[in-house]
Amino acid sequence: MGVPHISNRSGRERERWSRRGVLAVLGAVPAAVVLTGCGDSADASEASATPTAAPSARAAAKKATIAVTPADGTTKADFASPVQVTVTDGTLASVKVTGNDGSTLAGTLDEARTRWTSTRNPYSGTKYTVTATAQTGTAQTTTFTTRSPGETFVGYFTPEANSTSGVGMPVSVNFTHAVSDRAAVQKAITVTAEPAVEIVGHWFSDTRLDFRPETYWAPGTKITLGLRLKDVQGADGVYGVQSKDVTFHIGREQISTVDLATKEMTVRRDGSAIATYPVSGGDSGHTTWSGIMVISERFQQTRMESSTVGLGDEYDIPDVPHAQRLTTSGTFVHGNYWASTSVFGHQNTSHGCVGLHDAKGANDPSVNGYKFYKSSMLGDVVIVRNSGERTVEPSNGLNGWNLSWADWKAGSAV
Repeated sequence: MGVPHISNRSGRERERWSRRGVLAVLGAVPAAVVLTGCGDSADASEASATPTAAPSARAAAKKATIAVTPADGTTKADFASPVQVTVTDGTLASVKVTGNDGSTLAGTLDEARTRWTSTRNPYSGTKYTVTATAQTGTAQTTTFTTRSPGETFVGYFTPEANSTSGVGMPVSVNFTHAVSDRAAVQKAITVTAEPAVEIVGHWFSDTRLDFRPETYWAPGTKITLGLRLKDVQGADGVYGVQSKDVTFHIGREQISTVDLATKEMTVRRDGSAIATYPVSGGDSGHTTWSGIMVISERFQQTRMESSTVGLGDEYDIPDVPHAQRLTTSGTFVHGNYWASTSVFGHQNTSHGCVGLHDAKGANDPSVNGYKFYKSSMLGDVVIVRNSGERTVEPSNGLNGWNLSWADWKAGSAV
């Protein structure tokens, strides 16, 4: 395009034309360039503003999304992992997890309140309902069911719940399946006492775990056994099923000492001697175990047959009175009506048991067998000395007191 000829125009007109020309030229420049290169900072900021929302407004406008693990509808969920709830585009206000068995799962939120994790794993074979709510009000309810374990085990415990025992009674747990992960199983079992005392577990085998303090229990102690074995993997693919608390009580202290050199038994109750009985122990061919033993079973009358303890057909007595078991292998302290009264206190004639004079039928309160039985309870301590036999194995009955405290603690898995 040609430029207008302005040589004959006045100066004012040249000035006006000159400005229009500049503006025309500038008008050909793209607007973005003008805004960028010419306007001051306030003008540029105002001109470049758009209706797009601020980041916080955009986040608030988005709907929070909640996710639950295990996923909704899962029917064979893993029970060896915790439940997790996460949220995106928001934060969590509350999470509730309830099982169809009435149990609930507590949990904790992370610092950002975007992830909730249960503090323990869900139980096996249980249907759970998860209700999660975000701060924005978004709520979600899901369900899942955990799988059942393929193989299980339980622990049978001694003494019985709510029973009262003597001061020597350990807490003994016998498992129905061999345990390979001893630490996991022992951690799931607690034994506490009132008054408090250190209590340590000792594994006698892969199916037996006993607990005891360093010395005998104090009379009047309350003991609580906590079993949290449910879903604890004791061996490959084998899980516990118990979750319960049981309590026991310790009664008075009774410790009886049998001296087979003098053939006497002295009974002490709470530190004071209350009786001395003449006894007969094992003869030279069938010596009685020595050491500390605990009464683990009591029978007013029972049958004793030699074949059950590897002695062939040497005896079979159907009505042994006042029998109290000291070892698993067959040692008892019991009444004896078939031997002469002159034997007791003078001769050791038994097949390894400790005998007291008694009467047939177990109903005569005047005889020593009856008296000792009536004064005794499960968990009472019987100590045998000078028998000519070695110390009983600690695992042969409830006789772990024959181990030093250091040796006892060495048998713990934790």
